Amino acid sequence: QVQLVESGGGLVQAGGSLRLSCAASGNTFRINSMGWYRQAPGNERTLVATISSRGSTNYADSAKGRFTISRDNAKNIVYLQMNSLKPEDTAVYYCNARSYIAYGGTNYWGQGTQVTVSS
Repeated sequence: QVQLVESGGGLVQAGGSLRLSCAASGNTFRINSMGWYRQAPGNERTLVATISSRGSTNYADSAKGRFTISRDNAKNIVYLQMNSLKPEDTAVYYCNARSYIAYGGTNYWGQGTQVTVSS
């Protein structure tokens, strides 16, 4: 199993910045990609950004140019630097880790951290 613990959410004014962190523990050798998803009330959970074990990144269009995902493989931590935040970024942000196919391609999720952007 893999456990994920997020931190760094909070309340910020529009135009401000936040950095989210997610620390993985347990069988971390199984982890291939890591990433962030978000879910606003009444909406589905959607992709924000992902990063592979080799550092390849993928961003949702809404995140491009404002958010940066990074990863410290030695510490098993993934970060999401969020700049120029907008009220529409308000959501619960979930950390995700996906195992290698050899380990079943399993998705693991954190408990979520609330990000609220005021106008």
